[in-house]
Amino acid sequence: MANRLAQETSPYLLQHRDNPVDWYPWGPEALARARQGDRPILLSVGYSACHWCHVMERESFEDPEIAAYMNEHFVNVKVDREERPDVDALYMEAVQAMTGHGGWPMTVFLDPEGVPFYGGTYFPPDEGRGMPSFRMVMEAVVKGFAEKREELRAGGARMRAHLGAIGRIEPAAEPADARLLEEAVAALRARADREHGGFGGAPKFPPASALELLLAGGEREIVETTLDAMLAGGIYDQLGGGFARYSVDAVWLVPHFEKMLYDNALLARVYLHGWQALGHERYRRVCEETLDWALREMRGPEGGFYSALDADSEGEEGRFYVWTPDEIRAVLGDGAEAVIEHYGGSERGNFEGRNILHLAGGPVAPEPAGLAVARRALYEARAKRAWPGLDDKRLTSWNALMVAALAEAGAVLEREDYLEAACACAGFVLESLRDQQGRLLRTYKDGEARLNAYLEDHAFLLEALLALYEATFERRWFEAAREVAETTIARFGDPERGGFFSTSEDHEALIARRKEIGDHPIPSGNSSAAMGMVRLAALTGERRYEQQAEGVFRLFAKPAAQQPEAFAHLLRALDFHLAQTKEVALIGDHLAELAAVVRSAFRPHLVLAGGPEGANTPPLLADRPAVGGKPTAYVCERFACQAPVTDPGALEELL
Repeated sequence: MANRLAQETSPYLLQHRDNPVDWYPWGPEALARARQGDRPILLSVGYSACHWCHVMERESFEDPEIAAYMNEHFVNVKVDREERPDVDALYMEAVQAMTGHGGWPMTVFLDPEGVPFYGGTYFPPDEGRGMPSFRMVMEAVVKGFAEKREELRAGGARMRAHLGAIGRIEPAAEPADARLLEEAVAALRARADREHGGFGGAPKFPPASALELLLAGGEREIVETTLDAMLAGGIYDQLGGGFARYSVDAVWLVPHFEKMLYDNALLARVYLHGWQALGHERYRRVCEETLDWALREMRGPEGGFYSALDADSEGEEGRFYVWTPDEIRAVLGDGAEAVIEHYGGSERGNFEGRNILHLAGGPVAPEPAGLAVARRALYEARAKRAWPGLDDKRLTSWNALMVAALAEAGAVLEREDYLEAACACAGFVLESLRDQQGRLLRTYKDGEARLNAYLEDHAFLLEALLALYEATFERRWFEAAREVAETTIARFGDPERGGFFSTSEDHEALIARRKEIGDHPIPSGNSSAAMGMVRLAALTGERRYEQQAEGVFRLFAKPAAQQPEAFAHLLRALDFHLAQTKEVALIGDHLAELAAVVRSAFRPHLVLAGGPEGANTPPLLADRPAVGGKPTAYVCERFACQAPVTDPGALEELL
């Protein structure tokens, strides 16, 4: 008999609906049950593509005896971290404070008021792996809850104060300046792995925001090394395009095979910018293959994008993606040997008896004849295998990241299909992910949108709509961006200390209201809001948007300079804010040639507007006549413009 999770839409929660555990979704019913019965809460947090979440389910949550113990002693709550990032982040900070580390699956024990008093990550069913068994942990928690309530209450008060501290950070007295940015970039360069790319050692996550920051600052060597290492490694799907979530080693060879929408949106954009800045066609190819993968495998019929592909299939991690040489020979016949050698053969990349395809000769090795045909044949053969599980919920924030990537790539690469997909996805989010009051919602599945949207949903959407406006010059996207910005300020802004709360003023109250920070692997809501606000200020000339971003910088720029890899998108926003940003207004009816000049290079400190003569939305276009009836470009700084030009070559010189 299914438990309460059968009424949910999250694919992760639905995976647990047939567990013998009496699961509750997070919400007032579970909390009320804990208070009424004076029972601790066992909170289990994970996500659908998480390999070890599946392992713990098979080992423990499907075990009748373990489930019976859980049901007798706890109110059991299951949370999809992607649907409820507020719950996940709150209790992850608690687990990290208690244990010094975190990850998923996350297991946290709460008192009936929701205050955490013990936690960890994966617990095995037995004690033979150098850690206590799940049953032993639960028994110790039950005993402690019964016998040490006063100690738990005292510890709970301290934990509440700790978890709420980030929301009470006071702003710096002085504004953030270029010195902080220089320190951050220098620290990032010092930490770079100049042989294998990325930063630090294993495991390695694709550092999209850090690469964007370095590119904006003119750094080329570290960016090129990293982009080349990733595209040549097993972390990149050599047949189908797209990147896995991270590499378990330091050389990008052996991935954790799950594919997340957010990584691929961010990385497609980095490779696009790498192509613009460095000119390597291989970067353009990876950008397009990644976006083509998203359109082919991750797009729903309404135009939204699914969240993730699982790491596992047929009960094995990576089984869908790996090959033996004989499997390749069976598909390709006589032409197989050159392809096997190109993709590493059996020399490197062995993964549980099969091989991870990678570019054995590196990113610029010559391709064997007929490789494109062979790749297609291998892809089609792979498509007949049992597929990894698909998490088909659509999240507002992750869809916004894909809108931005498709919009910019569509404009730069002149791919109309990308632009059409970006517009369709943005329209889907703005129309279908709304409640009856018109407020943005977080998640959509099976025709139903639900859950309040968070700061990151609004902030990522603000950035995406501005990118879509700059790619299309369609006024509707700018107006939507401005509406989202106003909502963000009104519902998430902190007028007392600056910055933005992660949850809106009318959101369900948790034990602390927080301001999320940290841009790895995806930007935080505060960093993204800051970037959106400074770009909107450049398009409108309105100082109040810039002031909102400055509030974020005063709170977090100093720690960002000390930990630049963890705050790289915030530093990108600060870089844009401090730079001599160019505002380019294109006036006229046929703007493609002038727009192509602006888009022909990586220009990280520029905003672009376009429209017919007489347009005044965005304000950058106001009072700018076309010269002699020709398409005309105005290049401005702080709305002070140089003489208008109509010649593409003259525009190039001004940029």
